Amino acid sequence: MLDLVQQTVSGIALGCVYGLIALGFVLIYKATEVVNFAQGDLMMLGGFFAFTFIAMSGLNYWLGFLLSVLSMAIVAMIGERILVRPILGNPQFSIVMATIGLGYFLRSVAGMIWGTDDLKIQTPFSDGVLKVGDLVLAHDKLSIIAATLILSVALYLFFNKTRLGTAMRATSENMLAAYYMGIPVKRVVSLVWAIAAAVATCAGILLAPITFIHSNVGLALGLKAFPAAVLGGFGSIPGALVGGVIIGVIESLAGFYLPEGWKDAAPYLVLLTVLMVRPEGLFGAYLSKKV
Repeated sequence: MLDLVQQTVSGIALGCVYGLIALGFVLIYKATEVVNFAQGDLMMLGGFFAFTFIAMSGLNYWLGFLLSVLSMAIVAMIGERILVRPILGNPQFSIVMATIGLGYFLRSVAGMIWGTDDLKIQTPFSDGVLKVGDLVLAHDKLSIIAATLILSVALYLFFNKTRLGTAMRATSENMLAAYYMGIPVKRVVSLVWAIAAAVATCAGILLAPITFIHSNVGLALGLKAFPAAVLGGFGSIPGALVGGVIIGVIESLAGFYLPEGWKDAAPYLVLLTVLMVRPEGLFGAYLSKKV
């Protein structure tokens, strides 16, 4: 039972990271109908920024955290303006290939600047543990769960209680109608990219003490986060988080209880099973289009 609880907590923590990355997929897709396959690499670059500010420059952890989030928000806005906005309206395949190319570019830049070695950030949660009887839970994993809950509440309040959040929701529902209502659609889309990158950066910094930081970590985690978004329902923000947690828990339990090799395969088997029963995902809405 202790092993089950510990593996479940570990899976929830990892799943929260998948969920935060998947949240970026969903936010950008809802606003622009663009699938940003560089989302995991934005997380990776945010982790390197945090390493630069905290480990190399010696800044306070929380200050370095904030600077990393702001820096990645700016990088994402620049990337959207230069790469994505000029080709909006073209076939989706062109935009998908552009985001895949952006991911390769970010990985190459990270490798040239920071090298290919695994890097680690020392955080206030790196070494602490919580003991409940014989149960031992690491603070770094609990901090990921707590931070995900805080971010989820903050995003909910932002999107539902602020004028800017309402403008973003309107843009995601109907971009042309939002434009005619006087909403600065281009600026809103840039802010959506910034928020998606900021959330991914939070995930990368929180995960750094567990999996370290290297140039390919974004690709690996992005390939897990995308199925999480699909599992939850690609247009659903709560679904992205729930799908990430499901993928993380299944992966953790499969790695502990099943033979070697099932750890990576089990989440995709569950995904395929769910999609055969409910193709729109767990929280997705069934939509039909007249042609």
